[in-house]
Amino acid sequence: MKQAAIGFRVHSGWSAAVAVCVEKGKPTVLDRQRLHLVETFTYRFRQPYHTAEKMPLAEGRAFISSVKSKARDLADQAIRALKSQLRERGYDLNRSALLLASGRQLPELEKILASHALIHTADGELFREGIVQASEHLGLALSLIKDAELLEQAAKPLHLPKPRLLQRATELGRQFGAPWSQDEKFATLAAWLASVPTEKTNRSKPA
Repeated sequence: MKQAAIGFRVHSGWSAAVAVCVEKGKPTVLDRQRLHLVETFTYRFRQPYHTAEKMPLAEGRAFISSVKSKARDLADQAIRALKSQLRERGYDLNRSALLLASGRQLPELEKILASHALIHTADGELFREGIVQASEHLGLALSLIKDAELLEQAAKPLHLPKPRLLQRATELGRQFGAPWSQDEKFATLAAWLASVPTEKTNRSKPA
């Protein structure tokens, strides 16, 4: 069975997800999806820390916990379904690659809710955490790649100069037609990079 990897570029409440197979150094995009990581796609749930800011602390903490749990469950269901579909086509989806923001460690909830900048950061991190937990639960080998460093990290192992990487990602998505967004291109490159062993890519099991 051929091996496959899935790349994620996450936003508040959703993620671009692209599955890639690499054979003899040549990548093929197998599938692309837009995963909803909230049950109800509204501001209330897509921006959980913003929502919690207006609640009493205990209520806000419980609300954030429920959104986290749902994000993990929805990611798990979506990845599990794709894994099954790809297996029927002869592919073993056994790797995932998650693009990170700054990687900044967040403080306790009270301090997050007291800072508008931290609230924005925490909203994104919550949904990335859901992808991490789902990848761990499904036994996928996880690569963590800082978004801002993706092109730099990918150039050497993928044997393409940085200016050519996004062009190649664009070509790989041509079969799907428009729109083929920057999110999907980055998710494609992340999945492709995760398929190529490299010292620079932070491969790890989620904590």
